[in-house]
Amino acid sequence: MSEAGGCRGCASPVPQRAPWSLVAATAALCLVSATSVWTAGAAPMSREEKQKLGIQVLEMFDHAYGNYMEHAYPADELMPLTCRGRVRGQEPSRGDVDDALGKFSLTLIDSLDTLVVLNKTKEFEDAVRKVLRDVNLDNDVVVSVFETNIRVLGGLLGGHSLAIMLKEKGEYMQWYNDELLQMAKQLGYKLLPAFNTTSGLPYPRINLKFGIRKPEARTGTETDTCTACAGTLILEFAALSRFTGATIFEEYARKALDFLWEKRQRSSNLVGVTINIHTGDWVRKDSGVGAGIDSYYEYLLKAYVLLGDDSFLERFNTHYDAIMRYISQPPLLLDVHIHKPMLNARTWMDALLAFFPGLQVLKGDIRPAIETHEMLYQVIKKHNFLPEAFTTDFRVHWAQHPLRPEFAESTYFLYKATGDPYYLEVGKTLIENLNKYARVPCGFAAMKDVRTGSHEDRMDSFFLAEMFKYLYLLFADKEDIIFDIEDYIFTTEAHLLPLWLSTTNQSISKKNTTTEYIELDDSNFDWTCPNTQILFPNDPLYAQSIREPLKNVVDKSCPRGIIRVREESFRSGAKPPLRARDFMATNPEHLEILKKMGVSLIHLKDGRVQLVQHAIQAASSIDAEDGLRFMQEMIELSSQQQKEQQLPPRAVQIVSHPFFGRVVLTAGPAQFGLDLSKHKETRGFVASSKPYNGCSELTNPEAVMGKIALIQRGQCMFAEKARNIQNAGAIGGIVIDDNEGSSSDTAPLFQMAGDGKDTDDIKIPMLFLFSKEGSIILDAIREYEEVEVLLSDKAKDRDPEMENEEQPSSETDSQDQSTEQITSNSQEVDLVDQESSEESSLHSHPESLSPTDTDNAASISPSEQNSDPLENYETLSLDGECTDLDNQLQEQSETEEDSNPNVSWGKKVQPIDSILADWNEDIEAFEMMDKDEL
Repeated sequence: MSEAGGCRGCASPVPQRAPWSLVAATAALCLVSATSVWTAGAAPMSREEKQKLGIQVLEMFDHAYGNYMEHAYPADELMPLTCRGRVRGQEPSRGDVDDALGKFSLTLIDSLDTLVVLNKTKEFEDAVRKVLRDVNLDNDVVVSVFETNIRVLGGLLGGHSLAIMLKEKGEYMQWYNDELLQMAKQLGYKLLPAFNTTSGLPYPRINLKFGIRKPEARTGTETDTCTACAGTLILEFAALSRFTGATIFEEYARKALDFLWEKRQRSSNLVGVTINIHTGDWVRKDSGVGAGIDSYYEYLLKAYVLLGDDSFLERFNTHYDAIMRYISQPPLLLDVHIHKPMLNARTWMDALLAFFPGLQVLKGDIRPAIETHEMLYQVIKKHNFLPEAFTTDFRVHWAQHPLRPEFAESTYFLYKATGDPYYLEVGKTLIENLNKYARVPCGFAAMKDVRTGSHEDRMDSFFLAEMFKYLYLLFADKEDIIFDIEDYIFTTEAHLLPLWLSTTNQSISKKNTTTEYIELDDSNFDWTCPNTQILFPNDPLYAQSIREPLKNVVDKSCPRGIIRVREESFRSGAKPPLRARDFMATNPEHLEILKKMGVSLIHLKDGRVQLVQHAIQAASSIDAEDGLRFMQEMIELSSQQQKEQQLPPRAVQIVSHPFFGRVVLTAGPAQFGLDLSKHKETRGFVASSKPYNGCSELTNPEAVMGKIALIQRGQCMFAEKARNIQNAGAIGGIVIDDNEGSSSDTAPLFQMAGDGKDTDDIKIPMLFLFSKEGSIILDAIREYEEVEVLLSDKAKDRDPEMENEEQPSSETDSQDQSTEQITSNSQEVDLVDQESSEESSLHSHPESLSPTDTDNAASISPSEQNSDPLENYETLSLDGECTDLDNQLQEQSETEEDSNPNVSWGKKVQPIDSILADWNEDIEAFEMMDKDEL
């Protein structure tokens, strides 16, 4: 799904066209038969070890949930680095991410059914009472319709489903009288005004108190929404209708799904990422299975499972055929254009597609599920977590990891379908990585950068709603769960809805509303339920044989054949299309080829040459596609060319008691001094310089001698500060921002520039911390006089036994973004020589090219006209040659005189002594952990 990382899955795979009364039973049979053949596929895990891992998952959940309840509740989410709650309006805005927060104790509601799955029934009963007593759904706050539906409405319905189950068992919840359902109904009616559009697609946001389009609402002017946002409503809304008998919710959700189906691209049967909610026009015409579309496909299949309506299955199968025909390029899943699906729209993948192997298990297509899952696992083994996005040659594209659960979900479903103990070992790796790299004294912190191991002060509610649920179920035996999980279906947020809803309050017509359904090749759907006789024929090592060729796919420098080439593009008798890397603006033959592709040259006054493509001027439609591909390559080359001026983020890791390396702060690099990516890290105690700004000779050289000096930003150049502390004997320096409240969570990476002079005399490492991160060190100093830190290119292993071992070299593939600018029917790329300067430009992420765009433009500098544009780099062409693509979120380097935007914080950071008092119990628990000894 788009942001929440909501997981997908049904408790069991289901058959394609079984009579509805047989669906649940057949699903369970599929799992039993598939599981029975797989115990020989890998060394089995003992029941004792599975139980030990299950207990470890329970302890991890207690650590996360307990710290949320102690330090954050009733706030929506926990900020685990500063041990406080995240309250909307009291923290710097994070943009769309904050639309999930509605001042309704989000994490508590999202965790309700997790408590029951983990057999914490007493805690569940207490949590329900808190929700009923404290949660207000009538807040004057604008929230995401999508996120509120899957997290809050889904959480209330999942809680209600398990509350009535426990009440029927007779021990717990005897007082319960559908109170959670009434809250869900209240919330459902608050969301309904969002559907007041001519198309039936909902507005993306709504004010919980004032609705849509009122002056007080501060919303209702949006025109676009993502496909997943409009198409991920049917399970929760239909369940609400079936539980309450109020049909209006299911009707509205069905209308939205019907509209999306009608607007699919008819020749490819694909849908785009973003659609206009009023006209139905596709705004973004790229299509994939990741962010923006993912859970739309998921809910089509699960709507069939829960509601028994064949039309949903037919739609899913139609889309699935298109996905496997165009998007699936095993083991990769690459976005394409909906009108020209043989043309890739991206050369990178986002982390949300990790749900897709689990959905393929639900459908019964096991082989590609195993392939994609194994590819993702190899990426995780390289970076410890799955980056938010990575390129086709498995380099980091976006480096964050907000503790998304999709991969754990797919791991669980593959184990359920195959019984292969290999997937138990995968789950064990996930547990170890979470405890080693994400666990902090007040919970689990999202990764700011998987390359450095730095943290973000963030623990999303979906982490408790999904991650622990799937990990516990992975290692649990049937007797470990107090109810039959096979009687429920998982929503995209892993909330549980009972399958018996299929026969309850069936007031909605089930007639087939799918129009122009195309009969597909039945071979795609013969074995929708995993059939051991066909999928695993007499070979208990079947899954292992699929995984084996992919073991080294991430380590290879250039996986071949991962970018598809349209055969018709290389016509018999015609010259191969011109590659961007070979282009020379003074070569007449190249100019003739460009002309044939509809690309012309414009000489600009500043000496650059601009390339402009007009598709209608191409000699043929195939030549126009060749021209479009050429322009895409130019964009990639432009991104490559700019990367050298940007340095990747660094890490400041607090290694002294009581932190022991578990707190990692994102630090900005310097363009001078010791390069931490090429030399061993610097470790030492910190000391404040006097004067604190470091702009003159230090008056306390004895205090900073042999230590890492802390300096405040301002009043002189960075290089001058570095020279002054170096002359005083400091072994390194940390510059702390003087703008109170600034944070790496909300500001772009800061890169310290030199002073325009020769800086070779500066030999010590220098790093920059924003005010929020710097205050963590300063608070620690106030509590403990001795604070030791590690300055490095990436966080080091926190296990003391590993401390002296050689650390893997960091990925230095972070790059600046393309300067591609997309306007209506036009694209422009500047390929200019990058010269060193004290300040670099801020670039936005490149958007995908649309195949319907008729004008495309790129420009190159005169110095490139007689040479290979990027002679020092390998480049990517569509025949699968190697590349070094754009890898990083926007970064910005500034001179000392630049100032950051002032940011006001609603609360001050909790004092370190208060935090440490709360950590004592956790520290003792840490010391007992086998895998993360202190």
